[in-house]
Amino acid sequence: MTTKILALTDALGNLVRFRLMPGQRYDSVEVPPLIDGIAFDGLIADKAFDSNALVAELNDRGARIVISQHPARAQKLRIDPDIYAWRHLIENFFCKLKEFKRIAMRACKTDQSFEAMVYLAAAVINSR
Repeated sequence: MTTKILALTDALGNLVRFRLMPGQRYDSVEVPPLIDGIAFDGLIADKAFDSNALVAELNDRGARIVISQHPARAQKLRIDPDIYAWRHLIENFFCKLKEFKRIAMRACKTDQSFEAMVYLAAAVINSR
């Protein structure tokens, strides 16, 4: 069985919040609980998060939508390519997170210990 980490970072690529998900679950399903209660001006994400429900929620919040669109999307959204280029910060965070062997190998036996390891690794990453 695999586990996915769905992470929300700030503008500098520092971890704000994350959720663990089963490996076979769609990423976009867990986004509303992830962003619930957090104020932000925009959301940068990749194609996995391109859903009409998420776009509608972001529009209701007045947040800027910078999500790479799925090729099959009927109504194309306009995204700013200069802002989308900053998506590399979240990718960099995941690369730094995978430097910790326990996280990369999913060595923890329980979700609770795996979450604790992710928090610990994020604290080490932020302290660098």
